[in-house]
Amino acid sequence: MISLNNVRLIREDMEKSAVKPEFPLVTVGALVKGPSDRILIVETTKWKGTWGVPGGKVDWGESLETAVAREFMEEVGLKLNDIRFAMFHEAILDPQFYKEAHFIMVNYWAISDGEDVVPNEEIVRWEWVTPEGAFDYPLNSYTRILVEKYLENFKVNV
Repeated sequence: MISLNNVRLIREDMEKSAVKPEFPLVTVGALVKGPSDRILIVETTKWKGTWGVPGGKVDWGESLETAVAREFMEEVGLKLNDIRFAMFHEAILDPQFYKEAHFIMVNYWAISDGEDVVPNEEIVRWEWVTPEGAFDYPLNSYTRILVEKYLENFKVNV
């Protein structure tokens, strides 16, 4: 198994040799509810010690919904259902991210029939939590806003 430190060293080497993209990168993510009515949050190697939702870059020729379903299968081994648009964010050179980047982040709501996470190498830790319980974790600012919007839209008397 590759260690978190090795992943960071590999990424640092890639950053030094990588050419910066000319345009913002489009990414997708989703706040996913499981059968227990809890949501999935993850700590990844991408967000400097903060927690967020699984997601990643959209491939050329791939629809946004197909991309979010693929990213979830790749990162946490979960199949998504009922994928619905939630919101988008723009992140320009945000120091929360592990490297300098400019993202257009398209976020979704979705449901998973299971809660058995099979993490890839990017996922450090994961938790299924109540939406309110997510705030007990150091969420990145974009995920915090996504959870707040989820609570506004899907919870009564919170």
